Parts: sequence; structure tokens; C-alpha cells
Amino acid sequence: MSVREDLLKVEQQRFYTTPAFVAAIGVLLITTFALFIPPFIGMADNGDYFRILYSNGLYFHDPHYDSQYLGYFVKQYGILQYFNENGATLFSSQSIFIKMALQLNEWFFSTEVFDIRFQGALYTVLYVIGIYLLTESLTWQLDRKRGYIISLVTIFLFADTAYTAYFNSFYSESVVLISLIYMVASLLLIYRNRYNDYVMMILFTISSLLLTTSKQQNSPVGIIIAVMGLLLLFIKPSKLFRAVTTITLAAVLFAGVGSYILISDEFKNINKYHAMNRGILLNSPDPEAALEAFDIDRQYAVLSGDIYYLPYTTVDVNSNLLVENFYNRYSFFSVLLYYISHPDQAISMLNKAAQNGFAIRPEAMGNFEQAVGKPFGEQTSFFSLYSKVKQSISPKTFGFIVIWIVIMIGLFVPSFITAFKARDKRGMLPLPLIVTLILIGLSAILVSIVGAGDADLAKHQFLFTASFDVVTYAAVCSLIARRLWS
Repeated sequence: MSVREDLLKVEQQRFYTTPAFVAAIGVLLITTFALFIPPFIGMADNGDYFRILYSNGLYFHDPHYDSQYLGYFVKQYGILQYFNENGATLFSSQSIFIKMALQLNEWFFSTEVFDIRFQGALYTVLYVIGIYLLTESLTWQLDRKRGYIISLVTIFLFADTAYTAYFNSFYSESVVLISLIYMVASLLLIYRNRYNDYVMMILFTISSLLLTTSKQQNSPVGIIIAVMGLLLLFIKPSKLFRAVTTITLAAVLFAGVGSYILISDEFKNINKYHAMNRGILLNSPDPEAALEAFDIDRQYAVLSGDIYYLPYTTVDVNSNLLVENFYNRYSFFSVLLYYISHPDQAISMLNKAAQNGFAIRPEAMGNFEQAVGKPFGEQTSFFSLYSKVKQSISPKTFGFIVIWIVIMIGLFVPSFITAFKARDKRGMLPLPLIVTLILIGLSAILVSIVGAGDADLAKHQFLFTASFDVVTYAAVCSLIARRLWS
């Protein structure tokens, strides 16, 4: 090769931009345009904000806030100026990011008013880095043509505003999405032997802990990750690596168990109220008989279909009468056993979950500020083709989910068998990762049904729809890269 050709090759490499960089920049530009350029995009409050707001030193300072519930996005909140007497109503890793955003807000904007876009900017930066790592794990050492196709697929899916609109909100779904991306990216990078294994294990640990503790309903996630992650113990013969991995898995397992223990009695009662009245009684052909199965007085059948937050109820939801004669008569485990012994009701609830399981963004919450002049509850259509197509064409049955699971696992089995025969433990990682994500998604469905019936199913199943997208994305990208059978 001549010197001229050598120089030409160097010039071409200088201007070569990796697919991971293209994907990250694409997601950054689209998200910035959506969230930080008028009209600003965010998520309206469905009534849940108070649970996380006051304990983090914030309050609703808009005098017309109540009239904007569900319909309009509100971007500014008051910062408490004196002693905060409000204790945490729930334990969530989301508070870490709110406090970080609050500190940035006080440095660069105001010590009295909090602009939620500081939190949105923080999430966006973390998200873009995660997208870079995820794309890098799937395009490392891949030819440019296929790599760029994967980067376009990445932008199409993960820049969708149905996902990124959560960044300008106080819903924990933002933390769920970002930590899920990092968890998957770190494991795939370990599989690809890209970057330092110890650094990736630290990233895996942090992201798994954040995911498990982001929502209290995610407590089973820690147990699933800890069990499925046992293969990581054998990918490297180093005793130090195995010690680090053991500590990691133990910490994630403890986080899962701890998250469940820390659920307050109030939240347990809210979920139990919905599990019975919006689940078992609502779908039972004989509600009185269903109550007798739990040794509950038949007269409580009048609560069938009720929601805990109704302003006027048949009986006070916080009364000792209900605690002694209703809440204390059943548990989530007994509800699960009831569904197992009544498969017709279980299938009915699973199909109802499937009907809501493919909506990334619940239809109930608007995305625009009231000042923009959009109708109440209006949602943005900007860069949301993927979420709309997914919701409209996905078969709304649990049977489809079962078929999808079989196909996804089947696609990754050949490479697992090949790696197993070659005793390549690192090469065996993709299949356990896919199974882990599927189990995490299924846990979201199960916890939603058993824990709260059909109450707010679309939002409760965000972890399922995110896991569904990540698994499908990994399979599609592996097909594009022709790496499924190697």
C-alpha cells in the first residue's frame, strides 16, 4: 500500500463516526427539541406527585394546580424555605435524582422555584450516555453499514416522546427506563468483552439497585436479577471478580427484599383494596362466594368495582372495621392462590393486562402546558410513531405475549448452545439476559394484577412494555448484525 493510500485511510477513519455516537446524538437532538424548546413537553399529574414531592422539599405553588390534574403539564413548583416536616411516604431511588436536580436548580436558577426541566436535563444526559453504551454493545466490531442501520433503529425506538416525556415529570418511570438501559448495556458489554469488566460490574450493580428500588412494586426485580445473574460468577476465573459479583448479587437481592419490607401499611391497604375490589370481585361471577373463599363477610361484595380514592364510599377505607374484617383477611399470596385455583378469572385478568401492556404513555395524561392552548389532556404526536404503531397493531391478548416469549427465547438458544459446547461462559450471557428481562416484564404484569387488580394498569405495566421493547430491540439488532447463531 502506498503512502498516499495510507494517508487516505487515516483521513477516512478521522471522519468516521461510530454507530453508537450517531444513536446517542440522534436521541439527544430529538429529546432536546421535544422537552426544552417551546411548546415544552412533559407529563400531567394524575394525583401521584404528592407522594414524592413534599418529602423532597417541594410543593405545589400554582394556585390553579388542581384544575390541571391529568390534563396539563406543570413545569414549576415551589421550594420549601423552612424546616420540612414531611416524611417520605414511599421509599424510592427516584429521590436521589430529584435532589440532584434541585441542587442544580438552586445553583443556576432559583432557591424558591423549582423548574422541572433541570430534572429533565439530568435524565436526558444520563439517558443519552446509556443509549451510547447500549448501541456500542450491539455494534462493537460490526461493519459500518449494519452498525448505522442499528443506530437508526435505536433512534426510532428510544427517542420516542412516549418514553422521554416522562423526564419532565415526577413519575418514577424515568428511573425505571434509564436504569433498565444501563443494566442491559453493562451486561452486553461484558458479553462483548468491551471495556473493563470490573467497571461494567459496578455499572450493572448501580443500575440494578436503582431499578429495583425505583418503585416498590419492582421488589421482585431484585430477586430475579440476583438469581439469573449467577452465571456471572463463572465468566472470569479471578477470585476477586467472583467476590465482587457475589457482593453485587447479594446487594441486589437484599434491595429487592428490603423494598418490599419498606412498603408502608397505607400503601399495602390501598393495593389490597384494589386487588380485591378491582380484581377478584370485579371479575367473579359470584362475588359473595369469592369473599367466602377468604373468610370475608358476603356484605362486602357491595365494594366490587370501587376505587380507594373515591370521595364518597360505602365504608371509610381507613376505618378499623375495614382493617379487621377486610384487609387482614387476605394477603397478596392468598390472592395469587385464588387466581391459580380459578384459572378462568386469571386468564381474564391476564388478557385485560395485555390490553394495557403495550401502551408506553397512558392515555389519561396530557403533555402540554395549559398556556399553550391545547385541549385538556392533549398528547404530543411529535416523534411518537413507534409508540403509536406498537399500541395500535400489537395483539391485545396474553396469548400473543406467550408466543412472543417463545420466539425471543428461541432466537437466542442456538448461540447459547454453541457457547455451552465451546465452554464459553461469557458467550452464554445473552440468553440468560433475555430470560431475565422477560421475567422482569412478567413480574410487572403479575404484581399489577395480584397487587392492584385493574387499577391504573397501563401505568403499572410500564416495566413490562419497556422490557418488551428492549428484548425485541436486542433480537432485531442481533438479526441485523447476523450474530444470533454465532
